[in-house]
Amino acid sequence: MNRRSVRVAAVLSASVALAAGSLSQAYAAGNDLAARQHGAAKHVLLISVDGLHQSDLSWYVAQHPQSALAKLVNGGVQYTDARTTTPSDSFPGMVAQATGGGPGTTGVYYDDTYNAALLPAGTTDCKGAKPGVEVDLTEDLDKNKASIDAGQGLAGLPGSILQMTGKPQTLLNPSALPVDPTTCKPVYPHSYLQVNTIFEVAKQAGLHTAWSDKHAAYDILNGPSGTGIDDLFTPEINSDANGYPAGNDWTTDNKATQQYDGYKVQAVLNEIDGYDHGRAHKTGTPAIFGLNFQSVSTAQKLPNSDGLPGGYTSKNVPSPLLGKALDYVNAQVGALTAELRKEHLDKSTTVILSAKHGQSPTDPQALTRIDDGPLLDGLNAAWKQAHPGAGDLVAHSVDDDGVLLWLNDRSAAATAFAKNYLLAQNGTGNDVNGAPKAFTASGLTKVYAGEQAADYFGVKPGDPRVPDVFGISQYGVVYTGGKGKVAEHGGAHADDLDVPLVVAGAGTPDHVRDSAPVQTKQIAPTILKLLGLNPQDLQAVRTEHTKVLPVR
Repeated sequence: MNRRSVRVAAVLSASVALAAGSLSQAYAAGNDLAARQHGAAKHVLLISVDGLHQSDLSWYVAQHPQSALAKLVNGGVQYTDARTTTPSDSFPGMVAQATGGGPGTTGVYYDDTYNAALLPAGTTDCKGAKPGVEVDLTEDLDKNKASIDAGQGLAGLPGSILQMTGKPQTLLNPSALPVDPTTCKPVYPHSYLQVNTIFEVAKQAGLHTAWSDKHAAYDILNGPSGTGIDDLFTPEINSDANGYPAGNDWTTDNKATQQYDGYKVQAVLNEIDGYDHGRAHKTGTPAIFGLNFQSVSTAQKLPNSDGLPGGYTSKNVPSPLLGKALDYVNAQVGALTAELRKEHLDKSTTVILSAKHGQSPTDPQALTRIDDGPLLDGLNAAWKQAHPGAGDLVAHSVDDDGVLLWLNDRSAAATAFAKNYLLAQNGTGNDVNGAPKAFTASGLTKVYAGEQAADYFGVKPGDPRVPDVFGISQYGVVYTGGKGKVAEHGGAHADDLDVPLVVAGAGTPDHVRDSAPVQTKQIAPTILKLLGLNPQDLQAVRTEHTKVLPVR
């Protein structure tokens, strides 16, 4: 037998097979609600702890065997070899969990990308307009990105934030959105997604849905219909943190991040109790709901906060700041599971714990900070020197701990030029202590350019969304112009990709440790199967043949 647990194969496969047999009859009768009643769970609570590695979870459970996280792990199936998407960014990571597909299928490569087919924001006369535009799915889309309510205009912030609308698409600035050349209308995030979501499938079956995340641009999870989530609570994480130093946002102080995360926890507690996120209306506990945490991510990135060092003290050993952030998340997970028990929902709810992305490096001695600005300036200058009269080669770039470039010239010659230039650049960055540290090949170990990049992501060459250059960095490299970070995500290292995946509660056995490789995109079809819905109703599942957990 392979590494897969005999118990998980026997128990889960049997329950899935039984559900599948009943479901096929129900769907044949065209009765979605009847099909749903055969599911193992009535509710699925999805929790994403951004930045969390499997190694972090294992460390914490070993240190705190009676903790809420330990009880969650021991009360279900722990997949110890789970990987998130490449690139390991929040948007493709979350979209994968909600659709069952990777960037090539969903069309979502990062939270800030480029599209060679859409028109610039603000375009009103689309005839003859030149295509090519940044697609920014960050706080920059908010009507007011400085405010935690994204510009809704609530009084008494941040304490009143639970009064924020559950329809955050109304808080997006249309003039900041790219324009569709066919309709000459702004493209909202939900319209940008190329496939449907678990929320849409659930809604079509008459189920109630909710989610809480960090930007109004998470409207993308509504799916192409724009209506997948009944209650989408999105306080702005990168707004000014009330009560903290002026100009700083909620991510620059770990206590502030925990306060921010607390609002989302309260929203989910209200939803467990059968209300909307603000506890203003009785709606019933959602079939699919949950939230993401930011506290671990900021504790991994910040060199220090609250007088404590951040990041890791040695390979895979959390710093005091990160340890406190893990304590915080543990307490909140405990509060959520306690509320499920209080409301007598623990036997009918499956809890799934994972992460949109990891964070690199987990070894502080490997850190090499490189300013990507001079590298890109040098690339543009070299291109112009070789092509007199030409403009900049780089149309858009995203460099965190990987390199994604979209070029104004997408020819094979241009993409090869960019690749060769980057691999030839050596220089000096700085280490974890800020001391000079040499780097080679722009900090890269592998570069995919042109057709190679398209092949890497499984799309056709010339796809308007795919990066023209995708560079995988050397371990420990973080692209930043200063010394304010000790970790980042967005690349393709194990530290970026290796995340926890725990499925516990209704429909699962307990005390199972499964070491077979799985992917976080498998969360989407698994959620539908648990609820008695058909995973094949997800377009990405059909395209990528994404399997239900466990793969059998």
